[in-house]
Amino acid sequence: MENRAHAMKSENYDQGNAMVGVKFAPEMANTNRRALCDIKNIIGGRHHHLSVSTNGLSEKSDATVNPKDRFLGHRPITRKFAATLANQPSSAHLAPIGSERQKRNADTAFHTVADLENSQSTKMSDDIPLQMLSEMDEVMTSELKEIEMEDIEDAAPNIDSCDAGNSLAVVEYVDEIYSFYRRTEGSSCVAPNYMSSQTDINEKMRGILIDWLIEVHYKLELLEETLFLTVNIIDRFLARENVVRKRLQLVGVTAMLLACKYEEVSVPVVEDLILICDRAYTRTDILEMERMIVNTLKFNMSVPTPYCFMRRFLKAANSDKKLELLSFFIIELSLVEYEMLKFCPSMLAAAAIYTSQCTLNGFKSWNKCCEMHTKYSEEQLMDCSRMMVELHQRAAHGKLTGVHRKYSTFRYGCAAKSEPATFLLD
Repeated sequence: MENRAHAMKSENYDQGNAMVGVKFAPEMANTNRRALCDIKNIIGGRHHHLSVSTNGLSEKSDATVNPKDRFLGHRPITRKFAATLANQPSSAHLAPIGSERQKRNADTAFHTVADLENSQSTKMSDDIPLQMLSEMDEVMTSELKEIEMEDIEDAAPNIDSCDAGNSLAVVEYVDEIYSFYRRTEGSSCVAPNYMSSQTDINEKMRGILIDWLIEVHYKLELLEETLFLTVNIIDRFLARENVVRKRLQLVGVTAMLLACKYEEVSVPVVEDLILICDRAYTRTDILEMERMIVNTLKFNMSVPTPYCFMRRFLKAANSDKKLELLSFFIIELSLVEYEMLKFCPSMLAAAAIYTSQCTLNGFKSWNKCCEMHTKYSEEQLMDCSRMMVELHQRAAHGKLTGVHRKYSTFRYGCAAKSEPATFLLD
């Protein structure tokens, strides 16, 4: 309407009429132009809302305006909408308008709406489309969608946003990678009773071997990935081959050599492993056992171990160093225990983090983000978590204390000295 005001001013300029303060004639209604329903030209300390009624423009401040009316200025003035506005009561008066030009705009908006209301219904229906939904439905639908989206974002935060610029984090593919790990983790598991097929060794000997390898791993300062892969190779090999107790230690050091070749940058030489075994085996023995293991496992070293899931789940738990060290202490206790083989790697990782959170917080702690990324609820983790608490209780006692000694050092934050979450046993 401001453009029409300028157009009329130009047409009458030669006649000396400035058209200042002049209201437009009713013939403007014949153009069937849509009115400006939200002119937003109020000047003042508080924001005001203009509403149109049969008596003219009225103004409402933020303190008195109906919340429904805040959205009315964003709709085209149709016949149905104009009738709705006309039926609304108006108790306020028009506040002063800043300039003469703004006053003309306000008057133009009022007279155009009034003329549109009095025009013929056929022209109204032809030129101005009617809204299919009421204003209240549109507002409520929009608000409900916003609330729903906010709830989804709160329940499932993007844990990879901090690594958006890190190409090594492969943020674009990380969800697909872990979906693949979940589908294939069964191939890395062994039967929880595979020791029944062994004739010369038992689960206690396995525990002694792994407890010793954890100390070797600590002395050689190897990566955490190497330890988990070493234990996995040992279990998968023993589940397929019958081994005598004299060669059980040979299986262990050879499995660590293979894991180092897969994970480490600097691999220990065979002579170092011979010295670690107190020269119980020769170089030929280790190389021969290496060939036997890789042929038995068909060179399959790319398996999801609990470590793969630990890193992802710790990220979902927004962990600090204390929670991380305690979680690895608990899950390394589980590596030694033969009974824990009945749980899959992802279950062990999730239960270790859940148990650590409960240990540090003193109460059950498992939020929606952890549940979404681990795919395990608190109830599903409870059996595994209770067994981990029992392992924590007796970690400092008995013969197999390698993990407890390792995590009692300052290098590992003295995580082993934490009080077990015994309330989970109730």
